[in-house]
Amino acid sequence: MFTGIVTDVGRVTRIDQLEVGRRLTIETAFETSGIELGASIACNGACLTAVELTPNHFAVDVSGETLDKTTIGTWAVGTRINLERALKAADELGGHLVLGHVDCVGEVVRVEAEGENHRVGIEVPDDLKHYVASKGSITVDGVSLTVNEVDDRVFGVNIIPHTWDHTSFADLEAGARVNLEVDVIARYVARLLERK
Repeated sequence: MFTGIVTDVGRVTRIDQLEVGRRLTIETAFETSGIELGASIACNGACLTAVELTPNHFAVDVSGETLDKTTIGTWAVGTRINLERALKAADELGGHLVLGHVDCVGEVVRVEAEGENHRVGIEVPDDLKHYVASKGSITVDGVSLTVNEVDDRVFGVNIIPHTWDHTSFADLEAGARVNLEVDVIARYVARLLERK
């Protein structure tokens, strides 16, 4: 489990094709000696398992399913990605509860500077739009954000300068694809209402 508070922006340094899927090597500022093999690390919002550790790098194996359902299949050597280590029981919950299970890939439809902030509009697939609510939480490429407004399939978020500068969001532009995870509480509430 994660909180959506990014603690490093890593960079893909190597991609190896597996029989099914890929192994990605990611450069990080994390102290890798403090990461155990098998640890979960959120990479642009997708919970992946560290399978190899070297100084300043960790490797993850990505299944064919994950490549198909996230933006990971489009990553190349040099791609910058948001990283977060798994939450410990005593850690501060600074964002919201994030599972690291990407629900879908959304498309950025607009990026507008607003003073020092940036307003970003993102379109979600039709079957997930009812999980997105104004003033609710959503995870975009692993970052916990508050939804400002919703207009059918497009929701807007306001990104403050600190978040813009300390995540991969500075690379965002219209047409970019992003990993989205809806608020798990919204998902369970919707499921309960479906049963009534």
